[in-house]
Amino acid sequence: MTTPVLSEDERDSRDKTAAAAKILFDSRLVLLFGEINEKVARETTAQLLALSETSHEPIRLVISSPGGHVESGDAIHDMIRFIGAPVTVIGTGWVASAGVHIYLAAARERRYCTPNTRFLLHQPMGGIGGSAVDMEIEAREILKMRDRLNQVIASETGQSLEQVARDTDRNHWLTPEEARDYGIVSHIVSGIDDINVC
Repeated sequence: MTTPVLSEDERDSRDKTAAAAKILFDSRLVLLFGEINEKVARETTAQLLALSETSHEPIRLVISSPGGHVESGDAIHDMIRFIGAPVTVIGTGWVASAGVHIYLAAARERRYCTPNTRFLLHQPMGGIGGSAVDMEIEAREILKMRDRLNQVIASETGQSLEQVARDTDRNHWLTPEEARDYGIVSHIVSGIDDINVC
C-alpha cells in the first residue's frame, strides 16, 4: 500500500492541527463542539482519560453543543465523574439537551459560562418506527430516559423534580443569568482569568 502524497497546503494544515492539539493537551483543555454522537463521545472520553492518567490536576472542558444522542452524552457525563482529575466545564455558544446533561456532570462550583451562552432544557426525543410492539417498547424506554434525565437535572440544580418535569415538557431556553438562578451555572465569566481551576 502506498502512502498518499499530500500537497504542501495539506501538510501545513495537518501540522498546524497537530500543534494545536498538543497545545490543548498540554494546557489540559478539551473542546467539545457540535452534535453529541458516538464519535464525539469516544474522542472526548479518550482525552479525559488520557489527561487524568497524565495527572490529577484539573481539566477544563469547553462545550458548545445542540445536544444529540443521549447515550453518547451519558458516556461523557459518566466519564467526567469517573476520572480522578476534577473537570471544570465552560459553556459557550449554546449548551442544549444532551449538552446540558454533560455540563451538569461537573461539580456545581466548577460550572462556568460565557456571557452570551444559551441553555436549552427539553425532554428526550426519539424516532420511533417498526412494529406496534417495538414502538411501545421504545416509547416506554423514552419515558424512562426522560425521568432519569429529569432526576439528574433536579439533583444537580436543586430544583424540584416536579418543576424540572414542567420545564422539560417543552423547549425551555435560559440566558446565563436565568441558568444561574436555576442552579445550572455557578459563574458567568468574560475572560479566562476569571476561571478558578484549583
